[in-house]
Amino acid sequence: MSALLSQGERVVILEVNELSVSYGKIPALHGLALKVHRGEIVTVIGPNGAGKTTLLCALMGLLPARGEIVYLGEQQGVGRSVEKLVRQGMTLVPEKRELFAEMSVADNLLLGAFDRYRVGHRDELETMDQVFDVFPRLMERRQQMAGTLSGGERQMLAMGRALMAKPRLLLLDEPSLGLAPLIIKEIFRTIAQLKKTGVAILLVEQNARAALQVSDYGYVLETGELSLQGPSRELASDERVIESYLGLGGRH
Repeated sequence: MSALLSQGERVVILEVNELSVSYGKIPALHGLALKVHRGEIVTVIGPNGAGKTTLLCALMGLLPARGEIVYLGEQQGVGRSVEKLVRQGMTLVPEKRELFAEMSVADNLLLGAFDRYRVGHRDELETMDQVFDVFPRLMERRQQMAGTLSGGERQMLAMGRALMAKPRLLLLDEPSLGLAPLIIKEIFRTIAQLKKTGVAILLVEQNARAALQVSDYGYVLETGELSLQGPSRELASDERVIESYLGLGGRH
């Protein structure tokens, strides 16, 4: 693997240039460029159907894409595989969470460490304890079937399972989807805490207010193209973002 790109002491984990994705002849993303540094939370906000989930799927190798994707200093070719990216520390928490409902919380978590176990690592129990430190409620529910958890607990479990893979880059797809306001606050508080571990996070969200509060840098995606970008604090005070995504309350 080639050396990581560095800007001063800011290590670039992911750099994307001229990324385009199409569904047949229908363009979904066009000419995207973005960057994520180590220990940084970057958010992509935008309306439903803007192409946010498509972006994550393309980065994860789940969709064919054109353009340049450089992860950990290595150019990702057309034939990049999900398995290789996971092994290199890129992990996706999908919008639908995709848990195993008939398995316990603990067993769902262990599955997140399966690839590490397969290549010889035997630290899954220690890693699980670290996940329980982040999500104490999962510790309380460790023997409970995943299908019986609340929406917020399922989201915690999905994130915890991703953390079992010890990611360097965590891709989060709409973590607030379908959750009550108090639970959303808890989830985003946890996302902010994860930054302290050094993991880089690319957060895709429709909840622009919450996303901009926890992130360092933001991109606004509309109809497959980036319309705005900048430090999250600046975006949160931008009149166009306030009008389109934050409502009048964004002024306060």
